[in-house]
Amino acid sequence: MNTPTLETARLILRRFTEKDLDALFLILKDESANQFLPWFPPKSLDEAKDFFEKRYASKYRLPQGYDYAICLRENNFPIGYIHVGIEESHDLGYGLRREFWHRGIATEAAKAVIEQVKKDGLPYITATHDRDNPRSGSVMQKVGMTYRYSYEEQWRPKNFPVIFRMYQLNFAGSEDFVYQKYWNISRNHFIEKL
Repeated sequence: MNTPTLETARLILRRFTEKDLDALFLILKDESANQFLPWFPPKSLDEAKDFFEKRYASKYRLPQGYDYAICLRENNFPIGYIHVGIEESHDLGYGLRREFWHRGIATEAAKAVIEQVKKDGLPYITATHDRDNPRSGSVMQKVGMTYRYSYEEQWRPKNFPVIFRMYQLNFAGSEDFVYQKYWNISRNHFIEKL
C-alpha cells in the first residue's frame, strides 16, 4: 500500500490531504526550518498548494511511497513531514516546525518509517545533510545510520555550493555496500573524520 498510516507513542504518520494546506504552509514558510532545504519557502497558501500537488498528491498516485505528514497523536495536526524516496537512493528526508525541535520527534518518526520500509523489502536507505546542520546528522545517527562520505553539490534553485554528508543504513546484504552516486557525480568528494 502506498504510504500506510503509522503510529508511535506520540505521533501519527499519515498522508497529507488538501485539508492540511494551512498546516503545510506553516511548516514550509518557516525560514529557520527552510535554511537547509533546497527549495524557497512558499510566500502564500497558493504556493503551498502547488507544493502539495507536486510533492505529495502526485506521489500518492504511485503504487509505492513513503511521504508522510508528522502529526501529534493528541490532535492529528501536521507539524512536519518525513519521507523515504522510492528512487535508487531511497533518500530519507524530514523537517519540523521550529517550535517542535529538540523533542526527539524527528527521530521517533524516522524509526517508524524505517521499520516500515525495512518490512516492505527496501535493501537500504540513504540520507544527506548540510555539513552546517549537524543536528540533522544526529537524527541519522540515532536511527542507526552511519556516515559514509561527504561531497559538494551546487544546490538548486538556491544556487550555492553545499558540502553534504551522506549517511546510509543497509537492511539486506553486505554491510559494506555504499551507495556511490553522489560520490561519483561530485568532483569534490572526501571522507571526513567525524
